[in-house]
Amino acid sequence: MARCSSCSAPMPANTNICVYCRTRNDIDLHSKYDYSKDNDLSKRICPHCEIPMHTINLKVDGDFYIERCDKCFGLFFDPGEIETLMEHSVSGVFSINQQQITNISNERYQKGKSVKYVKCPDCQEFMKRTVYGYRSGVVIDQCKQHGIWLDSGEITQLLEWKKAGGQMLHDKVSQQKKQQVKHSPPPPPQYQKDFSSYDARYNSGADLVESVIGLLGKLFR
Repeated sequence: MARCSSCSAPMPANTNICVYCRTRNDIDLHSKYDYSKDNDLSKRICPHCEIPMHTINLKVDGDFYIERCDKCFGLFFDPGEIETLMEHSVSGVFSINQQQITNISNERYQKGKSVKYVKCPDCQEFMKRTVYGYRSGVVIDQCKQHGIWLDSGEITQLLEWKKAGGQMLHDKVSQQKKQQVKHSPPPPPQYQKDFSSYDARYNSGADLVESVIGLLGKLFR
């Protein structure tokens, strides 16, 4: 049985918060990396603090560089880097724990947090807000060209989500949606009326009217 890292009390199943001392315990992840920080400031700007960030090397399978704000501890990942970090950090997941996935999201939910659109640290264009993965509870800010911004603590939440089977659940739901689209009946063909007969009758009627008008003109001139 897992025990609280603070008071050593037994931890309840499917939760990371100790019921005795209320300390939040991270799930056992081998993702506590030694990192080095580049002394030179990055050209990328923190979207919240509006100051240059530092480049840090997490040393994941060699050099692994990301940007971090020293003030708010937000992180900026180039495209594909989050997936690489999660793949290296979390392995050996063979089941989906629905209750734990729900608890992770609920425990980290920040009530009353305002919605804020932020600019890409690289190109300074506003990024798109979107949920990362099915039921992860993490809303990321994404620039398709330059990468993904995560607020402080969100990368840990994603790692916990994956450890609880969240990535497996996401892949399962995605596959089900693809199958539904694949096997859904094709849409009915667009019905188009053939107006050629109407046009012909209209034209013949128009000719008849012109003939009558011409006849009346001869009779009453």
